[in-house]
Amino acid sequence: QVQLVESGGGLVRAGDSLRLSCTASGLTISTYGVNWYRQAPGKEREFVAYISGSGGRINYADFVKGRLTVSRDNARKMWYLDIDSLKPEDTATYSCHISAYWGQGTQVTVSS
Repeated sequence: QVQLVESGGGLVRAGDSLRLSCTASGLTISTYGVNWYRQAPGKEREFVAYISGSGGRINYADFVKGRLTVSRDNARKMWYLDIDSLKPEDTATYSCHISAYWGQGTQVTVSS
């Protein structure tokens, strides 16, 4: 059974940084690319970042370029999303998505 679990969210102030993590069980992660999405209250879910299975291809949404770094540690079955200079509009539930699977998300709340 495949399970994805995100962690690292919390309540932070504008300008702070956070590292979000996603861990997987039940699959060989080195073969999978991983997408990060976020969903703010009352809004549709939106793409944030992608990293390929090898880590050689990375894409970011335009609205976060320069503030995000996506990475992976295949040995630990972990993916990371580092967000710098957080803004109140970054407040959302952040989820990782691999193949047909989604994690439950981790809440990030940014106060002004």
